[in-house]
Amino acid sequence: MKTILNVLWLVLSGFWLALGYVAAGIICCILIVTIPFGIASFRIAGYALWPFGRTIVDKPGAGAGSVIGNVIWIVFAGLWLAIGHIVSGIALCITIIGIPFGIANFKMVPISLVPLGKDIVSTDTLRQPYPAGYPYPPQG
Repeated sequence: MKTILNVLWLVLSGFWLALGYVAAGIICCILIVTIPFGIASFRIAGYALWPFGRTIVDKPGAGAGSVIGNVIWIVFAGLWLAIGHIVSGIALCITIIGIPFGIANFKMVPISLVPLGKDIVSTDTLRQPYPAGYPYPPQG
């Protein structure tokens, strides 16, 4: 089911969302100071391309730099991206077929608002048991 939803998402809106995030990432990487925002934008682009079956978790060890970066991101880009995802999600939820896609848009609001200090992981890895002390499942 995840694959079917992801393919429909890709065709209907995922490609355009990812393209916008990639364009923002390229602009951020051209300006040397904003490279961390560019990297975060590329991460979100991959998530926007294929969101079903993945989720957002807090990155352990994200400190004051992430907080400061997120405040700057919210002011310049995050607020507008979050509003765009909310409006798009509401519009998609009007139709019954669009409800899963609207929910996917709402799921992207937190990472579009504050992307630094977050990781995108597969929901399958979250279901596996891990030893005590792991803050989140290892990727790989």
